[in-house]
Amino acid sequence: MTSEAQKQTASAFGYQWHQRNAVEDPGFASHARDWLYKQFGEVRTAPWLKGKMLDAGCGAGYSALQMFGEALNQVDYLGVDISNSIEVAEQRFKERGVKGRFMQADITNLPLPKDHFDVAISNGVLHHTDSTEVALKAVASHVKPDGRFLFYVYRKKSPVREFTDDYVRGLLQGMTPEQAWEAVKPLTKLGIALGELDIDITIPEDVPLLGIPAGKMNLQRFFYWHFCKAFYRADYEFDGMHLINFDWYAPKNAHRQSPEQVRQWCAEAGLAIEREFIDEAGIAIIARRT
Repeated sequence: MTSEAQKQTASAFGYQWHQRNAVEDPGFASHARDWLYKQFGEVRTAPWLKGKMLDAGCGAGYSALQMFGEALNQVDYLGVDISNSIEVAEQRFKERGVKGRFMQADITNLPLPKDHFDVAISNGVLHHTDSTEVALKAVASHVKPDGRFLFYVYRKKSPVREFTDDYVRGLLQGMTPEQAWEAVKPLTKLGIALGELDIDITIPEDVPLLGIPAGKMNLQRFFYWHFCKAFYRADYEFDGMHLINFDWYAPKNAHRQSPEQVRQWCAEAGLAIEREFIDEAGIAIIARRT
């Protein structure tokens, strides 16, 4: 039974991934490739890239295409998503000349065999379910022993930013996706205004009460990490920046977790971590199913 929170999350992402002008922003695409490489390394030539691949929460197929490109043609790819974004994913795969099959389903209750896939990926998805832990363990159960599971989840931020995230997200819940898209635009414009100032500030000493470290930081990034997500990159067009803000605030389900939690869940799911990348935004893992 799909919860109301999951239905809302699916609706938000279904709307988002149909905004192809934002997704195809050249700056967005370039940054996404660099970001995925930073998280997971060079996976296109990995020896474990073979057999059957599950993309759990494929969205518009964006992450898989950016991570693996035409190397996807050497696997039997199945993209699954709870939203109707699979329509966009199928179209994008065809445009790129990449083979793939797609299915609309809940990744926490997949109608698929256990111990079946050689590779599973879930980039920025597990935290958009009712429980990150449940979703992680559910997807892991479909991976064969000695198969690989690659995933990325949000990390907990400083306390004021955590409060603001939940406050804004709560305000958007009574809106349609179209209304939420418009409501977030002033935040996107604020991020641009702060970024274009190009001012650095110096925090004289750590502020433990607010989770703020000492040191020099760009004003926009200081605001972004510690008070409110208002994304800015000079090489992005407006729609690309706006997509990132909408992606963060619109879905009701958007859990944040600690590295310690993720490590514990992996151990309980029989996943041996081979690569772990942690930054302010999130936690990326490559793990082998034992």
